[in-house]
Amino acid sequence: MPFYFRKECPLNSGYLSLQLLEQHWVCAVRGNHEQMAMDALASQQMSLWLMNGCDWFIALADNQQKQAKTALEKCQHLPFILEVHSRTGKHVIAHADYPDDVYEWQKDVDLHQVLWSRSRLGERQKGQGITGADHFWFGHTPLRHRVDIGNLHYIDTGAVFGGELTLVQLQ
Repeated sequence: MPFYFRKECPLNSGYLSLQLLEQHWVCAVRGNHEQMAMDALASQQMSLWLMNGCDWFIALADNQQKQAKTALEKCQHLPFILEVHSRTGKHVIAHADYPDDVYEWQKDVDLHQVLWSRSRLGERQKGQGITGADHFWFGHTPLRHRVDIGNLHYIDTGAVFGGELTLVQLQ
């Protein structure tokens, strides 16, 4: 099944992004929106998710909501952090941040910060990076264009708000 990246139908939220997870070539990390959806459906406490984009879910027909719930259950298995080795080095991928200045695989870090933090981007405009890997890739904070600060790469270019979708090929 081909996927088309268009501004009017972004894949970074909603039903199509859940279908994308079924593709064998997709490796994804858990983000704050997946976590909000899982938490809301598990607890029936919908207020945070309602304020942060669950309109796509509410608009689904009943059978599509059932499929979306099944896909969201699979998100429970998404890692918070991925480490990828390629010709270009060791790449660490997390939704919002790696909340330490020294990276170690499976280090005990604050997972709330992994999903939500914007402080490193705001504080680190001076080019300070994280040691322990060659590249760190983050989304979560919509920017006008990709931002590279040392070995930190911020690639959320606001596709959900009508901006371009930024893709990076690591190999």
